Amino acid sequence: MMLIRYLSQIGKYFIMLKEIFNKPTKWSAMKQLIFKEVDDLIIDSLGIVSFISFFVGGVVAIQTALNLTNPLIPKFLIGFATRQSVILEFAPTFISIIMAGKMGSFITSSIGTMRVTEQIDALEVMGVNSLNYLVFPKIIALLLYPFVIGMSMFLGVFGGWMAAVYGGFTTSFEFTTGLQAEFIPFHIAYAFIKTIVFAFILATIPSFHGYYMKGGALEVGKASTVSFVWTSVVIILMNFILTQLLLS
Repeated sequence: MMLIRYLSQIGKYFIMLKEIFNKPTKWSAMKQLIFKEVDDLIIDSLGIVSFISFFVGGVVAIQTALNLTNPLIPKFLIGFATRQSVILEFAPTFISIIMAGKMGSFITSSIGTMRVTEQIDALEVMGVNSLNYLVFPKIIALLLYPFVIGMSMFLGVFGGWMAAVYGGFTTSFEFTTGLQAEFIPFHIAYAFIKTIVFAFILATIPSFHGYYMKGGALEVGKASTVSFVWTSVVIILMNFILTQLLLS
């Protein structure tokens, strides 16, 4: 019974994706909606992403330095490990999971509130494709999400450099040597491919849970929680699949 319910939800999600691109809203109205979503989802996330990235980068560098107890192991590995950790996993994947909590809950609660207060029904009565009106601007706004992750990568590495150099664990030259050692440019491409997939997941799964929720104000909170859980699960699953496809 549970399996059938999950399969029906997955089917409903893909039907929703098809409906998003049907009967588009006029560009004059859509333009304003896109700018609003960019402000709400991208600009408002820059502060928390910057703060977390900088300090986690610092922690990664310190943890690496503290574990290099053998004097024969070169210190430039601190920079190497920080770069690999931040670019390959921390910035694209873990920031996206954090954003599933911040962005995802915001999207689910805002659309869920519109469902509860019958604003979505009003849009349908006026002949507007409510899915296109509500979800499409979020998908377009999150095309800027790779910019957020690029900033996270830079600040993570910079935080690692600050912690390692000013903490007395290594010199700036050794850390920079580690950053440049065995650098594979495709790793950056891999991180951004993952980011684009995660951005689409962040825009659509929380929207799905908000749009199809039933009940009152209490259920909006429950829908936000369920949305966060499922968005995180799908991000981790897609992370595994994309890593197998792109790096194996």
